[in-house]
Order: sequence, then C-alpha cells, then structure tokens
Amino acid sequence: MTKQIFTLPDVGEGLTEAEIVAWKVKPGDTVAINDIICEIETAKSLVELPSPYAGTVLDLLAPEHQTIEVGSPIIAIGEGADDGVGAPSGAASSASVVGSPSALGESLDSPVPVMHEPGIESGPLVGSGPKADAAKRRPRRAAPSSARQVPPPVPAREPEAVWSPLNKPEAPAAVAPTQPAAEVTAPAQAPNAVVGLLSRVLAKPPVRRIAKELGINLEDVPATGARGEVTRADLESYQAQREREQDAAPTFWEPAKKAQQQRVEVIPVRGVRKATAKAMVDSAFSAPHVSIFVDVDASRTMEFVQRLKKSRDFEGIKVSPLLILAKAVIWAAARNPSVNSQWVSAPGGDEIHVKHFMNLGIAAATPRGLLVPNIKDAQDLSLKELAIALNELATTARAGKTKPADMQDGTLTITNIGALGIDIGTPIINPGEVAIVAFGTIKQKPWVVSGEVIPRWITTLGGSFDHRVVDGDLSARFMADVAAIMEEPALLLD
Repeated sequence: MTKQIFTLPDVGEGLTEAEIVAWKVKPGDTVAINDIICEIETAKSLVELPSPYAGTVLDLLAPEHQTIEVGSPIIAIGEGADDGVGAPSGAASSASVVGSPSALGESLDSPVPVMHEPGIESGPLVGSGPKADAAKRRPRRAAPSSARQVPPPVPAREPEAVWSPLNKPEAPAAVAPTQPAAEVTAPAQAPNAVVGLLSRVLAKPPVRRIAKELGINLEDVPATGARGEVTRADLESYQAQREREQDAAPTFWEPAKKAQQQRVEVIPVRGVRKATAKAMVDSAFSAPHVSIFVDVDASRTMEFVQRLKKSRDFEGIKVSPLLILAKAVIWAAARNPSVNSQWVSAPGGDEIHVKHFMNLGIAAATPRGLLVPNIKDAQDLSLKELAIALNELATTARAGKTKPADMQDGTLTITNIGALGIDIGTPIINPGEVAIVAFGTIKQKPWVVSGEVIPRWITTLGGSFDHRVVDGDLSARFMADVAAIMEEPALLLD
C-alpha cells in the first residue's frame, strides 16, 4: 500500500496557521477523493477540508484543538491494496456470523428463548395493569417437568419481557406451600397493559405519572409492594431522601467547597476571535476615529418594507429595514466617494485609494466571534438581488460556512446592533476601510410633525470614520444622505 501524506493547505490568501476543530474520520476508515476529513478554523472562518486522496486512513498526525502551521502533515492515507491497517483481527470472521441463528439467540438448541422468560409458557406480553382476583382464576398448568429445562440464573439487571413470580424480589408466596412449582399461577392479563420490553419496573399508572413529574427513574426506587411493584409510599420516601441530599450539597459559591480553578473558566483566544481582537486593536490605535449620530424618522421605511413583503416580486424573500439601509449606504457612498476608500502606507508616501465599487460588509455575530462577510459589487444589484444576497450572507454566517474569500476586500461595513434591541453604539472601523455605519433598533417614539406630537417609528444611525480620510463635513454629508433615504425611500427611484 502506498502511503500519502496530506499537509495543511492555505485555504485563504496568506494564512499561516489553522486549528483542527474536529476530525470526521479515524484510522481504518475508507475515504474517497473530496470526502470531508476534518473541520479547521482559520483566522477568518470555519472550513471543511476535503481529502485529496482515496484510500484507507492510516494515521491522524495532528490532534484536535491544536493550532498548526500551514504545510504541516495532518493525515496519512494509504492507496492501493489493503494491508489490514485499521481492521481489527477477526473482523471477517465476526462479520460472517452476523444474522446467523446462533448470533441472534434463535438456535433450536439454545436454552434461552428470545421473547419470553425461561421456564414460563410463551404467550402475549403482560404488564402491571389492574390486579385480577387470583382466587377466581383457573391455574395455568405449565408443561410437564420432564419436557422442561432448568432455567439458567437470571442476572439481576437484565431486562424482563414479562412479569414472573420466579424473579420477583422477595415477594410472599402466591400459592400454598404444598402446590407444585409447575402449577404456579401467573398474574391476570390486563387489557392495554403491554409493558413487556418497554419497562421492567412494576408500578401503577398514578405512580408512574408522579415519577415522571418529579423526574425520578423508577428503576432507582426500592420497591416494597406485595408483587415487587413500586408504591406511592416508596416514591415519596425516595423523593424525601433525594431532597435531603440536595439540601446537604454545597452551594456553588461556598469558597470552602470549590477550588479556585473551578470557579473561573479559562477560554483560549484563538481562531476568528484572536484575529478579530488583533484587527480591532490595530484599527482603534492606527486610524483616528471620529463618530457622529443622527436620529431618523423611519416610518416610511417601515411602510415600504410592508409593501415589499406583500409584493409578488419578493414572495419567499425575507425583507427587513436592513435592506433599505444597505441600499441607502450604497446610494450615499456614490454621492460621497471618499467614504468608500482605503488609507495605504506606501514606500513613496501615504496614499488614499478611492474605490469605485462597493463590497458591502455586514457584521455578523457568530458563536466563534464576529465575522464581516461582504457582498461583492453591491452597487450593481437591484433591490431584489440585494435582498437575496443579504439573506444568503446571514444564513451562511449563522451556519459557520462563510468562506475566507467572502470576507476579503470589503470597502464599507454596516453593523446592525438594533437586532439586539440596542438604540445605538460607537462602532470600530473594519481594518482596510475608512467608514462603518451602525444601525440601531426602530421604536415608536413621540415625534414632532408639522407642529404636532405624534407617534412615529424612530431609529438612530451612528457612523465612525477614519479622520485622516473623512473629515467632519464629509462624514456629516454622508450620514445626512443615508438618513434621507431612510426617511423617504422613494428617493431611490430618482
């Protein structure tokens, strides 16, 4: 068998390391080309890594939750004839007996029948329904003793298919001592009392209901009933004991009972969160931020969103005020191009690169940290196409499937903190950009219209700008243009 070593590739542009989050294969597994072998987390996203080879997994060369450098070996895969690597000895012989009568306990010579207790006549499953008057029933006679086999010992914890007086726990004798063992009377069969394989614990329905409400496993309750069943008194005694144990347990904040290291959770900073932290520090301390805020009457935006939801053209497409804000930002940036630019430190001197295209970033909070995927060439999209792109971006980010390429080359970012009920905040510029717009929650508030105070849908927009590129006048004009569209979306038709 030829051994192939797969090294960690660069799944983004210029990435130098990644963390093995989870292996999807183990030694001995057979993989085909492009089968997913593991998940890795880079500084930008979570990526599923496909296998470049087909064959048998020989060894995993990198452990989970360890950061390794690009180019390091992570897995060995064997190609060609199988030499038995990863296959346990005797596997073939074990497979040959699967489904055979002896493997399933169905051999004619087997002393243990499959569906009923040893030594008890086979019949319908019975359970713990209402008691029947045993004295009024004709005893059921078992098979002659000469035709019966001595039942093997029954383990204490083995599941029971039916109730049997042969294995009840220390119950009083159900018949007179002079009655032969072959004539032991079985309990009456009750309609709708099929417990059988579902439970081996005897208990009446009210007791089972109370146990379920208290979260008690009946198997843990010592039974004292005449037939070995759990009674209500047994249940109450068990619950009282459990409450005493809980009262005696130490509380979480008792210093004498908790070691210091158990009181503090340590979370390693790595992957996306590590990259985000570095980027935010670099941005905050390299780009001089200036922030401005504006209150906006978004009532007509809310009306416009409702009309879009009812439109047949937007059927099946999620529409929200964020769609109108995204379109407003694109429109306002076209009127104020310098907010869609980048400060570049070049050998011959610093430069400002104004970009005449819009890769609109949307900040997305995920369990792994903050991601900012962007919609490429958003300026070319219609309102419907932009709505579809926003939905796909959000769905992909929540699923952790955002690709590194989707987070590169952003030009301007929107962060929707209003989705969490926050009025407004001061955002930090995404590295490589000079502007970011924060969108607060939309609430009904008193608003003065033509001298009258009436309830209107009000939101607050916040913008942060790199003051090296965007001065106070430009930032104010840009934010005023964004606000104008939110107040009157019909301006987009001009």
